[in-house]
Amino acid sequence: MEDFEQHQGSERVVLISVAVQILEDLDQEEFRLLAKSAGADILEHIQAQRIKPDSKYFIGSGKAEEIAERVKELEADIVIFDHSLTPSQERNLERVIQCRVIDRTRLILDIFAQRARTHEGKLQVELAQLDHLASRLVGGRMGLDGQKGGIGLRGPGETQLETDRRLLRLRISQLKEKLEKVRQTRIQGRAARQKASIPTVSLVGYTNAGKSTLFNILAESDVYAADQLFATLDPTLRRLNWDGIGTLVLADTVGFVRNLAHALVESFKATLEETLEATLLLHVIDSSSPEKLEQIEAVEKVLKEIGTQVPILRVYNKIDQTGEDAKIIYAEPHLPDRVYVSAHASQGLDLLKQAVQECLMGQLQTFEVILKPAYGKLRTQLYALNVIQSESYDDEGNLILKVCMAPHKLEQLIKQGHLPIDEILGEKAQQFKRVLEEFEIKD
Repeated sequence: MEDFEQHQGSERVVLISVAVQILEDLDQEEFRLLAKSAGADILEHIQAQRIKPDSKYFIGSGKAEEIAERVKELEADIVIFDHSLTPSQERNLERVIQCRVIDRTRLILDIFAQRARTHEGKLQVELAQLDHLASRLVGGRMGLDGQKGGIGLRGPGETQLETDRRLLRLRISQLKEKLEKVRQTRIQGRAARQKASIPTVSLVGYTNAGKSTLFNILAESDVYAADQLFATLDPTLRRLNWDGIGTLVLADTVGFVRNLAHALVESFKATLEETLEATLLLHVIDSSSPEKLEQIEAVEKVLKEIGTQVPILRVYNKIDQTGEDAKIIYAEPHLPDRVYVSAHASQGLDLLKQAVQECLMGQLQTFEVILKPAYGKLRTQLYALNVIQSESYDDEGNLILKVCMAPHKLEQLIKQGHLPIDEILGEKAQQFKRVLEEFEIKD
């Protein structure tokens, strides 16, 4: 088999989408965007149909020959299939087409390799690539070992993989050990937050739904956000103060796509663990996408797959493109189900904060709080939570605050300060009194 020449710069790519009756429907536009995110120069997008996949070539020998002719005419460097191919199917297709062939899983792994920024992220990518490519270490792929980089070859590359199976297994073992150490550190961090009763709110959603943009606004951060798939790969955590709640941790996670191989989900447990251990999930949805229902289903399928049992608040983003009003929709009184916002246009963000507060803290109530001059610390705490609606003074010089917040949060602050709840809340203090049993009532 002749050596496959490596194209300098953007690789010249032919995309193959095969509509198979027994498999899930494909999103061809998403596939094109995936390829572009990997840096592909798309020469042609070929569609085909089959009742079921061919065991040898996936598409059948006739179609493989047809693609080979077209690849030769276009002088393409690589052919990418919008499906998972078996190792033997990849090898057989490469023999016929005479250029490199990769599948959807390998394409996504390549994008991951480009996006990983942290040490942990790079370890995750390399492990996922090695696991995927280990099954492909067989003869018949001569000519690939001289390649450096390119779509599907970033990260460890084929040279390393084809040298020695024993070294490959050793490297995989080393990576797993390193990631386990990182995981233990992460677990300790979460345990400390739980001990301190600090809630974690994790942003999840379909890739390119606007999670990172929303994260940056809420956390006043500068996480990398771009109009491309998998712009965020590494989990990003920020500690911040939230109205009515106080300190919480906000987490941004990797975006999801449809037909994400289970192996990829498993490989990025570090990112996804932030969803498993969260107090609340914000499922960010691109409300302007015509595919939003399918995207919602894809995300929630993955969440179910990894065993997430965390309350979910749907955040319908990009209402500046749909013309919808910013609003909260309740599943039942004081239990928000979804919020409509625009991160880009900063619309509805106050409503989002209110909805998160209600999800985490429960029903919000308005209280009149009476504070003597000596209770200034409580006033400072209430201002820090941004729950004060008005402020005035009575004839005795006491401060009168009108606050809107969760009752148990207010009770917690008063008790922590060892302050007289009856004096501060008046008649409303009765709702915090425990109902006595008959035997506890003294005659």
